[in-house]
Amino acid sequence: MSSTRTKDVQVFPVADNTRVLRSRTWDRLKFEIEYALKKGTTANSYLIEGDKTALIDIPGESFSDIFLAALSQRIDPQTIDYLILGHINPNRASTLKKLLNIAPQIEVVCSNPGAVSLKNILEEIPFKTMVIKGEDSLDLGNGHNLEFILTPNPRYPDLLCTYDPKTQILYTDKLFGMHVCGDRVFDEGWTIDNDDRRYYFDCLIAPHARQIETALDKIAEKPAKVYGVGHGCLVKYSVKELTTYYREWLKTQNTREIRTALIYASAYGNTATIAQAIAKGITKAGVAVESINAEFSDPDTIKTAVEKANGVIMGSPTLGGHAPTQIQTALGIVLNNTNKTKLAGVFGSYGWSGEAIDILESKFRNAGYSFGFEPIRVKFKPTDEILKTCEEAGTDFAQGLKKSLRVRQPKLAKGTSGTDRTEQALGRIVGSLCIVTTKQEELSGAMLASWVSQATFNPPGLTVAVAKERAIESLLHVGNKFVLNILQEGKHISLMKQFLKPFAPGEDRFVGVATEEAENGCPILTEALAYLECRIDQRMECGDHWLLYAVAEKGKLLQSEGVTALHHRKSGSHY
Repeated sequence: MSSTRTKDVQVFPVADNTRVLRSRTWDRLKFEIEYALKKGTTANSYLIEGDKTALIDIPGESFSDIFLAALSQRIDPQTIDYLILGHINPNRASTLKKLLNIAPQIEVVCSNPGAVSLKNILEEIPFKTMVIKGEDSLDLGNGHNLEFILTPNPRYPDLLCTYDPKTQILYTDKLFGMHVCGDRVFDEGWTIDNDDRRYYFDCLIAPHARQIETALDKIAEKPAKVYGVGHGCLVKYSVKELTTYYREWLKTQNTREIRTALIYASAYGNTATIAQAIAKGITKAGVAVESINAEFSDPDTIKTAVEKANGVIMGSPTLGGHAPTQIQTALGIVLNNTNKTKLAGVFGSYGWSGEAIDILESKFRNAGYSFGFEPIRVKFKPTDEILKTCEEAGTDFAQGLKKSLRVRQPKLAKGTSGTDRTEQALGRIVGSLCIVTTKQEELSGAMLASWVSQATFNPPGLTVAVAKERAIESLLHVGNKFVLNILQEGKHISLMKQFLKPFAPGEDRFVGVATEEAENGCPILTEALAYLECRIDQRMECGDHWLLYAVAEKGKLLQSEGVTALHHRKSGSHY
């Protein structure tokens, strides 16, 4: 589809006097962790035509020209009275500048942090603003009296939701979205979107659980029939269910015992993207993240967060050879209010030098902190490969926290505990020893797996259980492909050792291993007994694992005389 349909704008009426303009691409837009599933996206804008006209949100620069052309076909831009921005970033600057050039009469409606960003983005371009400081309203006439709700979080401190009581549409911008491109305007058959919605939540929302929960409390007061999201299908048929899911997922984050304070500032968005990738790795390993944007947080908030946290990670851009003042202030708070036994981490992006990262690292090392990962230095915009490395660094940090805080309980005598007896029995389930390998463009991954089972005859299918904290997990979503390499008894030890050893974030798993490329592009281990080329058809969340159901599309026996290596366990509580 993407070869013939790359970008377009879909215009559709969604309520009285209300239309959505969905700027669509079937290709991935840019390097951002939430785009990693590579299903394209829509950037949704909304046009409300009362006695006065309001445009809600605009797409990024890759859509500027086609969006403005589609908008002009619907309405004369010079008749638009208001532009309501749910959030502002440099990526939208091109579209915003072009719009204001042809329609200078537009008054921009945004939050106070948004107004500050606008001044930097628009520079010399004159513009009018209406700054929302509380639960203000804007009467467009014809019954459309818009209400505003401030819903800030560290990643989007300017986030603003808009509610239209007449149509009962709540325009949520970053909340409740997903990055999937398609023809559906609304969420008919919404269960097919569950994985994509959850992935979007894990990437963007989970690190800000406390602030998002507050936002949900605010918008709960508005009886919404539709969520006018910023990305993906408009939410109409699953408003109740999706809201409930968000509450459940947020509760999981907020009630985790082990916590990390992730403090950063970001001049151009690159450091924030790195922070997002690190946070994703931490949360998927079962550790909570309190994400803090030092540019918009007061000292008491930072102090409280680091006192509660078991580990602290700080990130900074380099501006003029230094860290921003807000980061320097935050660093002082951290060093004065945390125990030196807490795990630390440092990261940042830079254009030319990167002194800020060195400053953070030296301050923590000189104070006697241990590091959960090696300092991450990223020049300019992070690539997919770098973001995957950052995610793995976050997972390593979380595992390091768990290890340092683990309390070993005295074991009961064998057979005296019902739980103990159950674990013994569960451990007697025998599994085939296999290596799962996958490759997506420049990213590759591998893991030793023994929780593997044939699931169906027609089509030939199997299941594989993958721990949530595995590095390869983020490469194993519905539609992705992998090779299941089945190991041979008596010849499996070297491969087991290779893929059991700990790897540094971003380290090549296949160094010294003989491989060939399968037709699906993933590595075949030539020393395996057999292999299957698989495509993931379903993915189900099961406690601390994801259960994958995959269709075996092709396979081959490499060693005709061998037998499968098996894994025998004594306990069902660990591998």
